[in-house]
Amino acid sequence: MPLSVKKTLSTLIPILAIGSFLAFIGPYNTQAFGTPGVWFYWTGLIALGWGAGALAGLFFDRVKPPWPMWSIYMAVSLMVSVPVTSAVVLIQALIWGPFAWPYIPGVFLSVWVISAAVTAISYLRDARTQSVGNTTSVGSTLIEKLPHRLRKSEIIALVSEDHYLRVHTRDGDALILMRLSDAIAAVEALEGAQTHRSWWVARQAVEGVERGNGRATLSLPGGLEAPVSRTFAPKLREAGWY
Repeated sequence: MPLSVKKTLSTLIPILAIGSFLAFIGPYNTQAFGTPGVWFYWTGLIALGWGAGALAGLFFDRVKPPWPMWSIYMAVSLMVSVPVTSAVVLIQALIWGPFAWPYIPGVFLSVWVISAAVTAISYLRDARTQSVGNTTSVGSTLIEKLPHRLRKSEIIALVSEDHYLRVHTRDGDALILMRLSDAIAAVEALEGAQTHRSWWVARQAVEGVERGNGRATLSLPGGLEAPVSRTFAPKLREAGWY
């Protein structure tokens, strides 16, 4: 199957599935639209929300704020709710007459509940995909040195400790015999950067940035903090890490 067809189906199928499900249960008294009106109503709103979510995703890909992944998806759900709420108000005004403005916050909340649920599904799917992609992109010279329990876990940081290397993952850490330079070469397919002479950090693992005494520290999962030295700071700032 051509890639373009697969991409189209991967977008179309979820829209039709979610729209059909909502049409079937008819939340918020939307059964009043009748059949097939209720199906077109929900499928159309889901398609609009999906498109708005894609645009919001492009925005965050460009800006790349140092936020946790879940918070970006939460922001996307709120951004998506704005055009969808506008569409709901417009449709109801066209069918049943002028819409009472005091009810708009309630409509927005109702729209956001569904938007948040759909976004949560996307978050879980993408988090799983990124985790799998992280481990399959790492060179075997590094993976084979890790305990079996960590070999499929997402790598978040590499830290040099004398002649050893501590590999931090989402599921724990392990100390292996390997030079940092060799480990960085093994993870070159991942989006990340050296932040200090003893540290390499995965970009998607950065949850926040703290500044003090003229230096920055990157906050990572599990309370881990990666120092940013003056040597690597300019390159990281230029790349939009903070």
